[in-house]
Amino acid sequence: MADRVIIPTENQQGLNARLAEHFGRAPYYTIVELDEKGEVSNVKTVPNVSEHAGGMGYAHDHILTYKPTALIVYGMGPRGLMTFQNAGVAVLKANADTVNKVIAAYKNDELPELTEGCEHAHHH
Repeated sequence: MADRVIIPTENQQGLNARLAEHFGRAPYYTIVELDEKGEVSNVKTVPNVSEHAGGMGYAHDHILTYKPTALIVYGMGPRGLMTFQNAGVAVLKANADTVNKVIAAYKNDELPELTEGCEHAHHH
C-alpha cells in the first residue's frame, strides 16, 4: 500500500527541507508520497493555513484533508495528537532534522510513536 507522510517544515525545499520544531506552528508541511515499493513518488509543500499561521482553524483539521497515512513530528499539542489518533493516522517522533532523513527512518521502521502531546501548545 502506498503511504502519504506529512512532515512540518521550515521551508519549501522538498526532501531537503528542515523540520519545524512544532507541528501547529510550522510555516509549511511537506507531503511525501511513497509508492508500493516504499520509493518516493511525489513530494509537495503546502503552507500552514491554520490560525497559528494567521489563517483559520486548526492545523490538524487542515492536514486531515490530505488523507495522511502518517505524520513525522518533533512535537504536537494534545488536541492535535488526539485528532490524528482518532482518525487512525500514525504520529511518529522525528529523529533527524531533514525530510529525506526522517523518510529514510520511516521506511526502515525506526521512528517511535508519539504518545503524548506537549502541554505548551495551549495558548488560548
